[in-house]
Amino acid sequence: MTTVIDGKDVAASVIETVKSATGALESETGVRAGLAVVIVGDDPASHTYVSAKSRMAKECGFLSVQHTLPEETSQEELAALVAELNADPSIHGILVQLPLPKHLRSEPIIQSILPEKDVDGLHVVNAGKLATGDLEGGLVSCTPAGAMVFVRRTYGDDLSGLNAVVIGRSNLFGKPMSALLLAANATVTTAHSRTKDLAAVCRNADILVAAVGRPEMVKADWVKPGAMVVDVGINRVPAPERGEGRTKLVGDVAFDECAKVAGVITPVPGGVGPMTIAMLMANTIIAACRMAGRKPPKF
Repeated sequence: MTTVIDGKDVAASVIETVKSATGALESETGVRAGLAVVIVGDDPASHTYVSAKSRMAKECGFLSVQHTLPEETSQEELAALVAELNADPSIHGILVQLPLPKHLRSEPIIQSILPEKDVDGLHVVNAGKLATGDLEGGLVSCTPAGAMVFVRRTYGDDLSGLNAVVIGRSNLFGKPMSALLLAANATVTTAHSRTKDLAAVCRNADILVAAVGRPEMVKADWVKPGAMVVDVGINRVPAPERGEGRTKLVGDVAFDECAKVAGVITPVPGGVGPMTIAMLMANTIIAACRMAGRKPPKF
C-alpha cells in the first residue's frame, strides 16, 4: 500500500511545535517572537498569501506586524523600512512578499535583510551556510525545509545509502533541496532540462523530488518501485470534465499512475504547499531562540 502524505497534518504538527516553543521562550526569557511582513502594491494573490501568513503568526503567539505599502513606493522608501525592521529588537523575522511591483528591484532588498532575520532563507549568507552544510547557523528556504520534514519523517535523520534525485536546479528550491539531502548523507543527483535520459536517472532514486513547473511530467515508469516521491510543482491546467473554462491544480508528477508504483507520495494540492507557511513560522521561532541565546526546537 502506498502512503499518501497529508501535508496539512504534518504542517499542523510543525505549528504545534512552534506554539509550544513560542510559549516557552516567552515564559522563560520574556522574549516574544516577532514577525514583520512587508507587502507593496495591490497584487491579489500576494495579499491572500500575506493575510494567511499574518493570521498564522498571530495563531502561533508571535508579535505579528504587517506593513502594507502603496504601489508607487520607491526603492529608497522600501530599503528604509527594511533598515528600520533590521534595527528593531522586537522583530526576529522579516519577510518581503514577492513579486514586487515592476519598478522595484527585489534582489537588493532581499540582500539588505539581516541574514539572521531572513526567515525566507533567500539571503546569500543563508544560501552559503546551507551549501557548506552549516544547518545550525543559517535559515533554510521554507519550501525545501518543508519537503525535508517529509523525508525525515519517512527515513529518519540519516539518509546514508539512499539515492536522491532532485529534478530542478532553481535557487529557490532545487539547489537548497539538493544541499539538504546531501547534508543528511544521501547520494544526490541534481537533474534538469539538459539532463540526458532523465527517466533513467529518476528510476535510480529512492527519493525523487520534482520541482520543474511542468504539469504531470513524471510518469509511473520514471519511479523506482517503493520509492518516495515528493511533488513540489503547482500547475493550473484546463479541467473540461469540471465544466467549460474550469481548471484544476496538478503537480509535476502524474499522481494517479505514480501512486501505484511509489511507496510514499505527496499529493498536489495538500502536500508540500501547506508546509511552506508552517516552515516560515518555524524559521521565525528558530531566529527568535537564537537571538535570545536559547536552543531552537527541531522540526
